[in-house]
Amino acid sequence: MNYLLCHYSEIGLKGKNRSLFEKRLVSNIKSALPDCFLESVKRPEGRVVAKLTDQAEKGEIEDRLLKVFGLAYFSFAQKTESDLEKIKKEVIRILDDGGFSPQSFRVTTKRSDKSFPLDSPEVSRKIGATIVERFGWNVDLENFDLNISVEITRNGSYIYFKKVKGYGGLPVYSSGKAIMLLSGGIDSPVAGFKMMKRGLGLDYVHFHAYPLLSDDSIKKSEKIFEVLKRYSPESKLLLIPFGEVQKRIKLEIPEKFRIIFYRRVMLEIATKIADSRSASALVTGESLGQVSSQTLLNMRATEQATELPVLRPLVGENKEEIISIAKEIGTYDISILPDQDCCTLFNPRRPETNADLEEVLKLDEELDLEDLKGQAIENKRVLT
Repeated sequence: MNYLLCHYSEIGLKGKNRSLFEKRLVSNIKSALPDCFLESVKRPEGRVVAKLTDQAEKGEIEDRLLKVFGLAYFSFAQKTESDLEKIKKEVIRILDDGGFSPQSFRVTTKRSDKSFPLDSPEVSRKIGATIVERFGWNVDLENFDLNISVEITRNGSYIYFKKVKGYGGLPVYSSGKAIMLLSGGIDSPVAGFKMMKRGLGLDYVHFHAYPLLSDDSIKKSEKIFEVLKRYSPESKLLLIPFGEVQKRIKLEIPEKFRIIFYRRVMLEIATKIADSRSASALVTGESLGQVSSQTLLNMRATEQATELPVLRPLVGENKEEIISIAKEIGTYDISILPDQDCCTLFNPRRPETNADLEEVLKLDEELDLEDLKGQAIENKRVLT
């Protein structure tokens, strides 16, 4: 099996723009796999086909491709000519060499080359008859032990036995780029995962209060970033010192509004970073009503601080749903490690839950943080 056959689903609906999504998918596949594994990668007839080298390790390929968004499924395949007798001969050779011994089997054929003289059901019947004659196995189209798949294209035919299901969605960076506000908690990594699945490329911004607090949240964000980066190798993590900003807010803003102003200034800084990194939106892990800062009026009061769209992919999710995804993608065990999040610094005893926007804007007019915001950006640390 020296070929890799990659299929997509949603990309196929993109009409005249489909080739742009296909090219990005090919680019992401190449980025995910070591160069020494690939001899070539092409995209003929609604699929991506990679020819593998002798150095290719299938286990590693499978693990890496499961983190490439846009793939509906992929298979390791053997290529032969689009000639029925040669297809039958190659199927028998593979079955002989592979030591297969199923109780039952079926043959599934897809024929994208409509010039091929037989239709798909007829090809399946003829290959199946050859297998029965050679091995004596039972045919069962419903409860089969082995499915033998054949795809007939203009550039040759592919034989494979297993489909590895991918996440689907769209290739990362096919929908643009955004800045993700990454905390050390459970929610924001899941929000980033969901937006990458929709084709959004992300750079991550983590606000910390070190050295006023411990550097635990920095360490957590770095570990979470390493997990998320597997889905988007081009992403970067920007660590932003935020303690001095918080000290100024503590002095000048009423206690109950502190969290709202922390969030507003985070969005303002993230917007400046987005402008410098050609990003067109901000992403947060907010879920409606989950904590005091995530009520509808409070979210309105915070997002007014930026002109960029604020995407909240978890806004309608409950905690159990979010935790389930966090466990699936491998960030949950990191997120639950104890730390001192910057938002706990000078945490109000009774935070505002239904902020009046006019009151917030009036306070904002009297607050000058331009120097501290500039210093925070200047003192950032960037990880790749």
